[in-house]
Amino acid sequence: MWLRCPGVLLLLLGTLQATDTQEQEVKALVGSSVELRCVFPERHTFDLDDLYVYWQISVVGQPKTVTYYLSGNSSTGQEDDRYRDRARLSPESMQRGDFSLHLYNITPYDEQKFNCLVFRKSLELKKILDVEVTLHVAANYSMPVVSAPSDPSKDRELTFTCTSVNGYPRPNVYWINKTDNSVLDGGLQNHTVSVNAQGLYDVVSVLRVPWAPSINVGCCIENVLLHQNLTNRPAEPIPGTEPGNTGSHRDVHRRDHGAVLSAVAVLLVLALVLGAVGCVCRSRCPRTDPCRWRAARPEQALFDCV
Repeated sequence: MWLRCPGVLLLLLGTLQATDTQEQEVKALVGSSVELRCVFPERHTFDLDDLYVYWQISVVGQPKTVTYYLSGNSSTGQEDDRYRDRARLSPESMQRGDFSLHLYNITPYDEQKFNCLVFRKSLELKKILDVEVTLHVAANYSMPVVSAPSDPSKDRELTFTCTSVNGYPRPNVYWINKTDNSVLDGGLQNHTVSVNAQGLYDVVSVLRVPWAPSINVGCCIENVLLHQNLTNRPAEPIPGTEPGNTGSHRDVHRRDHGAVLSAVAVLLVLALVLGAVGCVCRSRCPRTDPCRWRAARPEQALFDCV
């Protein structure tokens, strides 16, 4: 009867022998599916009635079975409720020596080491396979959103707040000066990282800097596992500061409009000057008889200047 109890049987088998463990690492996104590979190295066909297959994790230092297949059973089973309907072994694949675990709907709590153990009853419960797979879980952070002070004062410091949510693992957070892309002093920053109900990280970072006539800062959220670095989109300018590097589109439009008006005014003045010069010339130049210009052709003059 104890052969039908996976926990007791696994404890017994674990005390019998030790074999070399193969180690692997796998990455998966939250909400996705992943295959944890555990394949017999040689080409072989197995009888399912000759196999004991276990996938286990360590919980508080104690091994706990995720899913298993016992000789004589027609199906696999689970001991941990967190993996019910999420962990699956394929009996057809196991006959070909593929004991891989298919894990669905990945959560942050799945980030740990999974151990695959395979024993053969015909070989006096000899362990024929021992694979350890480390699963790394990741989730994309939302694009950082930065809120700027609405009523800055020259006598007070400026406070910026950056927010990004639903990421994994814990991020690196830093602020930059967008003028030269230099990293701002960490002493000016205060980060709060919390775990939400989904087991993902939410980040709130506060930057406090002295007032300056022109400020352009950015908030960066770095996800090391995904090699991802997110920076907030350009924010609205801070009211009360000079345009400088943080000038708004409205200021640019106003400057462009002023330049157009100046050009039109210059053209009008130039036209007036040219018109005045023309009038002066017409008043001072002597009038000439058109017939004088036609003297070279007297036959025409007889008809035109009668």
